[in-house]
Amino acid sequence: MIARKNVVIPAVAATFLTAWVFTGSFVTGLESIFNASLTAASELFSIFLIIALVTALLGSLRALGADRRMVEPFRVVMRSGHSAFWVLAAVTYVISLFFWPTPAVPLMGAILLPAAIAAGLPPISAGVAIAIAGQGMALSSDYVIQVAPGLSAKAAGVQTGAVADRAMVLSLITGLVALGIGYLMTRSEFRKPDAALLERWEAGESETEAPAPRRSLTRVLPRRRVLQPEPAAAGGVAVLDHGPGSGGGSSSVPGPRSGGSGDAGEASDEMTRRALSSLNGGDEPGADCPKRSKAFAAIVPLALIGLVGYMMLGKFTGLVPELVGGDAAALVGGVATVLLLAAAIAKEGRGSLERCADHIVDGLVFAMKAMGVVIPIAGFFFIGNADFAGKIMGMEEGAQAPGFLFDAVIRMQDAIPDSQYVVGFGVLIIGMITGLDGSGFSGLPLTGSLAGSLGPASGVDPALLAAIGQMGCIWAGGGVLIAWSSLIAVAGFARVPVLDLVRRAFLPVIAGLVVATVAGLIIY
Repeated sequence: MIARKNVVIPAVAATFLTAWVFTGSFVTGLESIFNASLTAASELFSIFLIIALVTALLGSLRALGADRRMVEPFRVVMRSGHSAFWVLAAVTYVISLFFWPTPAVPLMGAILLPAAIAAGLPPISAGVAIAIAGQGMALSSDYVIQVAPGLSAKAAGVQTGAVADRAMVLSLITGLVALGIGYLMTRSEFRKPDAALLERWEAGESETEAPAPRRSLTRVLPRRRVLQPEPAAAGGVAVLDHGPGSGGGSSSVPGPRSGGSGDAGEASDEMTRRALSSLNGGDEPGADCPKRSKAFAAIVPLALIGLVGYMMLGKFTGLVPELVGGDAAALVGGVATVLLLAAAIAKEGRGSLERCADHIVDGLVFAMKAMGVVIPIAGFFFIGNADFAGKIMGMEEGAQAPGFLFDAVIRMQDAIPDSQYVVGFGVLIIGMITGLDGSGFSGLPLTGSLAGSLGPASGVDPALLAAIGQMGCIWAGGGVLIAWSSLIAVAGFARVPVLDLVRRAFLPVIAGLVVATVAGLIIY
């Protein structure tokens, strides 16, 4: 991880060696490689399925053009760089909370980012707002879809809801602190609203270059322009031109591409290209059914907001049953599926039978690309858990399975400091280290397992430790502190160097993580 390499091969090799040494059978070691991945896949498939269904829903909304209409109204409230910063962050957070940041980034870049630039917000500040709100704050809690809390909770042996609740609090603290510091650090660079700012940004001119002739804002914000792809420079990622909606031309953002999981490794550039293609290529989405497009632009947000409200009622009141375990994920998946079917029927009519299936297949493909690498990694950490080790190593029914991780903690528990802050920050740092490979999710089985084993020994709530580790994993590798993650897509849309974006976000995010960790240990 320190070398910024993928950890699949070490995880598979360690699984094989662990099983071989423990059982004394070379053949059992080989079988355990498959059994570990199979066990992990069976335990985590519900997570894959919810990702697939939500992605399929977004695909059906994109075909209707409803995804664009959902954020169009926010352009009118961007009257200055100051309001643009907070509106951009708020809308990115809400959209990313329901659809994950990767689909949200092209949506922000195509519709809201140009309006923010014209309102006087510098591109680097816009990138900071989008990255912190989406790649960091929304993804690190993952409160609606609950992929990350599910992974952490499964490895820690605690309830998903407990981890999700604590992760939501920690993510809000981290995000608000980071956004506040980021805003204060960049507000001196804000400009007065001027359409010429957008023209200069589209032309790739710096702040020191002479501005282009002024035009009215209505002329520099046409509805769309045909994509003009251009090859990226060597070692870079090409970001396609999608018109003044995000800056015209193409930009090549230097930096290696990661094959990690989570939002950071979800084939971000490919997803970006597909989203942009759907947004801008060919006929405008929803042009043939504007009424249905407008209807679903209202129905979907209201349904999802109602879903969150229902979950809150169950958690804090007795009006409805509380959703426990996988019930919340099942409800999200069911609602997403119903909305997907309705949107597909509204758009395609008789052709919805085939088109709906296409959306689901696309969602499943995306889910495997996004999370597939987690399976062998999780399989290795599952072999350290007594609940799964016996099955992985083919032990007889009723045989005492080893709990390697818990045994290791018991052996060294006398050396563990009594301070809960040392343990909390230790798990946070380990989570951040796992994010160095540019993946926000592959380290969650490790931090979750450590939380489950270190929590009882140190007197800290395991669910809190799992949430702290989740913060470290995703804020680092999910696309805020690591340049070779999906932050490349954010930098590409903002048309700023990705390393500059990392430098701007580093201090605010680190400060937010420190404050959130201390606050979490005090609160819980």
